[in-house]
Amino acid sequence: MLKLCGIAASNYYNKVKLQLIEKAVAFEEELVSPSQDDGVLARTPMGKVPFVEVNGHTLAESQVISEYIEEVYPARPLLPQDPLARAKVRELIEFIELHLELVARRLYGEAFFGGAASDRTKEAVGQELDKGVRAFMRLAKFAPFVAGPEFTLADCAAIAHLPVVTLAAKRIYGRELFADHPQVGAYLKEMSERPAARRVAEDRTAQQKLLAERGGRRPG
Repeated sequence: MLKLCGIAASNYYNKVKLQLIEKAVAFEEELVSPSQDDGVLARTPMGKVPFVEVNGHTLAESQVISEYIEEVYPARPLLPQDPLARAKVRELIEFIELHLELVARRLYGEAFFGGAASDRTKEAVGQELDKGVRAFMRLAKFAPFVAGPEFTLADCAAIAHLPVVTLAAKRIYGRELFADHPQVGAYLKEMSERPAARRVAEDRTAQQKLLAERGGRRPG
């Protein structure tokens, strides 16, 4: 059985988990925190999560994992059959992760972990995020799903990443990142009510409480 390794606080972990649940793939979970310890590096070369274990092998990087899952578990496909439509789904994922999530990640230290970002960083990130939002909105369909009429891997990415990005931006800039695009909020609200999304959110909350109890810290 496929084993998903990582932490539920990771939006990339949750992207893969959403996919597995939506496709009704049986899987196990193992709590593994990002680390540069030799034991973790032996399983995931950069020490990042998520990674999966299957048949004695490990596989890292969330999009690589997602593509592998689609190939090995073809039932309930989350990529369209048409090559161009498949590419458009991958394009949306790339834009969400490269031009929104990875940009906003530079704010996470201050937004979520008590760190501090310089004014210069905040200004640069704000400008890049605004460009990313404009680009994303040129591609997104919301018809009713982010890539069109069918639920796809792009929805897994959007559900996992966009709430984190928008919350970070709100905490740093005091504004809604998608204020001019109310369809995004409506979409995320609707997606949050899907059984898979509810399970992922509940598991995330439960794991945060568990880790806080173990470490004597309040969950964040």
